[in-house]
Amino acid sequence: MPTTSSRRRLRVLTWHIHGNYLYYLSQAPHDFYLVTRPGYPPGYAGTAGALPFGANVHEMPASEVASQSFDVVLFQHKRQWDDDRLTLLTDAQRRLPRIYVEHDPPLENPFEQRHWVQERDTLLVHVTHFNRLMWDSGETPTRVIEHGVLVPDGVRYSGELERGIAVINHLRQRGRRLSPDVYAHAAARVPLDLVGMDAESAGGIGEIGNPDLAGFIARYRFFFHPIRWTSLGLAVVEAMTIGMPVIGLATTELATVIRNGESGYIHTDTQALIDAMQRLLGDPAEARRLGEGARRTALERFHIARFARDWDETLHYVCS
Repeated sequence: MPTTSSRRRLRVLTWHIHGNYLYYLSQAPHDFYLVTRPGYPPGYAGTAGALPFGANVHEMPASEVASQSFDVVLFQHKRQWDDDRLTLLTDAQRRLPRIYVEHDPPLENPFEQRHWVQERDTLLVHVTHFNRLMWDSGETPTRVIEHGVLVPDGVRYSGELERGIAVINHLRQRGRRLSPDVYAHAAARVPLDLVGMDAESAGGIGEIGNPDLAGFIARYRFFFHPIRWTSLGLAVVEAMTIGMPVIGLATTELATVIRNGESGYIHTDTQALIDAMQRLLGDPAEARRLGEGARRTALERFHIARFARDWDETLHYVCS
């Protein structure tokens, strides 16, 4: 098999759906063209924001897509699959190799929902094994590419604040799936802070910019992940990478990531989680030990080089 450095660079058409994921995806050795629309609305934000995208990431106005050539189309949201695929792409572009990245578990039915991509010649990439297990992918071929993350150089867990931190966007608006009740129950018994988009409406601090998040959370004693039904949050993996212990619900993919007594604590009993948080607040040495275990797991399982290599192989696979 050719080495990554000797392979042809591919022109990948995609969309800005999850900024951090897109930034990590762009570490693969290819050129990424992001569909934009006037005003940069959600899904079409291009390189807008604070993320330090490299020179291999380009904006592509929607009006110019049809006149350009690409090697592969990488869909990341149902809206682009249902609409842009049919209205934005030419007939020839619709015949290009294509991948759909599914970032979430099924949200309508946890085990019977059929994925809307039902094509033998489209590759459906799930970001966790849990997601692939729960979706009914039907006849569509699938594979799993687990997360890979980057954190700023020199940022490491210090844990001097006797508080926990949760990172959740729009906790109040998005309902029971993201567990505002679990967070509120814990926050009434343990000192916790919440950051993320519109965190203020749930009594939190607010949004912290992506490049600053790892440094901000590093001072907290532990990372709290109360979400009932999700994929695997990049913020969890980033926290682990800086050496931070994680406490969370033993649900979805997190149950395969955190080992009790080695990298944090997970449980389906919220009181057990509260007890674990209180122990770590009183034992910073134990928190550091668990954080070191979390970092070992992150570097073994979620290293950015592995992630970029997996994506490089997958993009070439669909183009072969």
